[in-house]
Amino acid sequence: QVQLVESGGGLVQVGGSLRLSCAASGGFFSLYAMGWFRQAPGKEREFVAAMTRLGGSTYYAATAKGRFTISKDNNKNTAYLQMNSLKPEDTAVYYCAAKSGDYYYVDENEYDYWGQGTQVTVSS
Repeated sequence: QVQLVESGGGLVQVGGSLRLSCAASGGFFSLYAMGWFRQAPGKEREFVAAMTRLGGSTYYAATAKGRFTISKDNNKNTAYLQMNSLKPEDTAVYYCAAKSGDYYYVDENEYDYWGQGTQVTVSS
């Protein structure tokens, strides 16, 4: 059983940056592909970014590509989402998720474990 805890959310101005962290415990972190998703008020949860378990491949939603970077430190059992050039439409609760496997995964239904979420608010 893997537990995931996100941190690093907060209030930031348009154009600013935040780095979200996802600390994992209870499993061999290097076995898990990671993903980040977000849910804005009144909207369904959507995919943001994903990476393979050893970090060799990454994939981004069109809205995140070029601005966000997903990464993973298997020695620290932590995944990250670096977010730059933030926009008001990036305001959402951000969730990290983990799945044991050799690929990256875009479909939220593929993931086995989820964190509780961290709020990101971008003010204009």
